[in-house]
Amino acid sequence: MKLGIVGLPNVGKSTLFNSLTKAGAESANYPFCTIDPNVGIAAVPDDRLKLLGDLYRSRKVTPAVIEFVDIAGLVKGASQGEGLGNQFLSHIREVDALVHVVRCFEDSNVVHVDGSVSPLRDVETIQLELIFADLEMVERRIAKTAKGAKADKSLFKEYEFLERLKARLESGKMARDMETAEEDETAYLRSYQLLTYKPVIYAANVAEADLADKGEGNSHVRAVKEFAAKEGSEVFVVCAQIEQEIAELDEEEKAMFLEDLGLEASGLEQLIQASYRLLGLLSFLTAGEDETRAWTIHAGTKAPQAAGKIHTDLERGFIRAEVVNEKDLLEQGSLAAAREKGLVRIEGKEYVVADGDVILFRFHV
Repeated sequence: MKLGIVGLPNVGKSTLFNSLTKAGAESANYPFCTIDPNVGIAAVPDDRLKLLGDLYRSRKVTPAVIEFVDIAGLVKGASQGEGLGNQFLSHIREVDALVHVVRCFEDSNVVHVDGSVSPLRDVETIQLELIFADLEMVERRIAKTAKGAKADKSLFKEYEFLERLKARLESGKMARDMETAEEDETAYLRSYQLLTYKPVIYAANVAEADLADKGEGNSHVRAVKEFAAKEGSEVFVVCAQIEQEIAELDEEEKAMFLEDLGLEASGLEQLIQASYRLLGLLSFLTAGEDETRAWTIHAGTKAPQAAGKIHTDLERGFIRAEVVNEKDLLEQGSLAAAREKGLVRIEGKEYVVADGDVILFRFHV
């Protein structure tokens, strides 16, 4: 999974990026501190891995990972070259979703590029810049398709769709809400890698005092949640500064710190949960003496395609999958004991993998 972090300057983007990835990106109280895109990797916390790794005495335990891309803060007029322009937006065209960091705290010591804190105004600014960036790309595509359609009439259908898409963007609407008449149009939208087609998770960045009630008493947070609900986006409340402190602690210290703050999960864990829900993802597991590992797939993935996440040969030569639920496996204490109780199932090519499945793939190439 790959997530792109966007937002205005000085809203806590790079601070949050640092805490999520421990990458040490520079963060400071002035606009455009982040010039080159920062890329970092974070492990997906999963308690099941350690338990399975201990059970199998695995030499290696490998979690699923998320890649984060943090780009320079966008400002009004970025598409016309204001600030650092939209030159870095190309770096997030390939991400699966956008994490939009929105400032929901008042602090006279931290400057705001527009002079005051107004989350919905900030959201609108970023959305417009994403729309303008997509419009530029769509116009180039229209010119190319129109030229090709003169020689290849099959391209005319895409040309008509692009014109509709352009009109929608020009009206200030996002591509992800666009209705498509048939599968071809949906395929077009997916292939264009439009920024406004990507699902969004809003990170409401609050002061430490607002963490205890998860921002419920913060009018800025309430406004962001209401806005997100209307467009079907996810929201999580986070204090980027506190997250950076949490990132420096070991697991035991982190648990105590979160308890003291009245939090059930860190910002990273909240973001991962929101990402999995929004993108319809789940994890299946493989376990053995060499390695215990988590693999991320889309809900609805069948066994051969899940095997293909491990290696293409496994998908190509798929014979069957031996499947056991991780809870059943841990309760029985071994795969052999789980087999004796009839808890290990033999599944074929049509089996839809479930979250928490521990799978041994049988294949022949």
